[in-house]
Amino acid sequence: MCYILQGWVKSIRKSTDVVFLHVCDGTSLEPLQIVIDKTTSCSHLTYGCCVKVKGQIVESIGQNQKLELVAETIDVIGECDVKIFPFQQRTHHTLDYDRNHLHLRPKTKTHSSLLRVRNTASMAVHQYYQDKGYCFVHTPILTTNDCEGAGEVFQIQPMKKSEKEEFFRCPTFLTVSGQLHLEIITGGLNKAYNFGPTFRAENSKGRHHLAEFYMIEAELCFLDGLDQLMEVMEDMIKTITSSILTTSHSDVEYFYEYIAPNQHKTLIDKVLNSKFERMRYTEAVDLLQKNRQKFKVDIKWGDDLSKEHEKFITKKLDCPVFITDYPATLKPFYARANEDGKTVAAVDLLVPEVGELIGGSLREERLKFMDEKLKSLKLSEEYQWYLDLRRYGTNPHGGYGLGFERYLQFLLGVSNIRDVIPFPRSSSHCQL
Repeated sequence: MCYILQGWVKSIRKSTDVVFLHVCDGTSLEPLQIVIDKTTSCSHLTYGCCVKVKGQIVESIGQNQKLELVAETIDVIGECDVKIFPFQQRTHHTLDYDRNHLHLRPKTKTHSSLLRVRNTASMAVHQYYQDKGYCFVHTPILTTNDCEGAGEVFQIQPMKKSEKEEFFRCPTFLTVSGQLHLEIITGGLNKAYNFGPTFRAENSKGRHHLAEFYMIEAELCFLDGLDQLMEVMEDMIKTITSSILTTSHSDVEYFYEYIAPNQHKTLIDKVLNSKFERMRYTEAVDLLQKNRQKFKVDIKWGDDLSKEHEKFITKKLDCPVFITDYPATLKPFYARANEDGKTVAAVDLLVPEVGELIGGSLREERLKFMDEKLKSLKLSEEYQWYLDLRRYGTNPHGGYGLGFERYLQFLLGVSNIRDVIPFPRSSSHCQL
């Protein structure tokens, strides 16, 4: 039986009578070895070129592969000038170097592996929520609200702007979160989720921040409390991670061997097999103050946790940690007020090496409390529709958002978030 392989040449090795090629079509981590008689070999056959090979699959006598393809014919579909091609044969370029060639980066072993893991992870996300009975919703990319309330939004307008009126007759932004729209959906469906692009005009060049990234957001009705929400979040992380490790085993192992810090695989195994710790914000601040000499920035009650604080907590407890009951001033207006009048039923999941991975809260379902909150923020007129959700059949509900790229950073042990997304957009950087 004659087999056909079409792909890209990853290496060329010549011996006395034959030429050995490694050709990869992108469907797997490892290439297939092609054995070509020198009389069959064609011109313009170089590292990086695209080829079409016809031949027979046989058992290999070599040590590094079980099978190989003995070529009967080979054609170069697309040539590659190795003199100017930025990637060299048998050279392990740094991720920083790869990032300077975004349009060619998928040709590298590392990034093609990353793309397959992203695909597996995306499917695992949908499978998880479908198995749990959630309804997938396409929440809008264009919105009139700033869900997070931080003002870090991109405002949009047509290039040919009318002097008479706004295109949408009101200021419109790229979404920072689909949560408020999911709350609308769960006014009639008890569980819903989205998975799509979100945008933050955060002027940061840090290795954990992007201006455009993907968010997984879920909203659930009839919650008994924050503990129930945390159980859902922990189950989601563990189930999705287990699925990815099984389905994309070889690609993930590649990252653990060549990219991730030492013992990162052990860390992920520990996450899967341990119960996530829980700590109130006040307890976290007490812990940090007792170790204040270890931090560049001191902390007092009412301050947000910095990245160094988050990493210290997870390292100290040696596992992921839920931080709960934050001061109301640190969380958005919709977080449910606790009985103490100072804190809200909000939670962040902190994971080793990355810090905050998921943010969630119970939503304030009580009309009186929400009405007073919006009045204090002078948002009542703008959010009358949000009050309507409390007027007509309200219920105890909550939800969370998971940054997909941060999750991949955590799973694969990649230090820079720009290396886990095909086309990174961040402050001062928007190539292609």
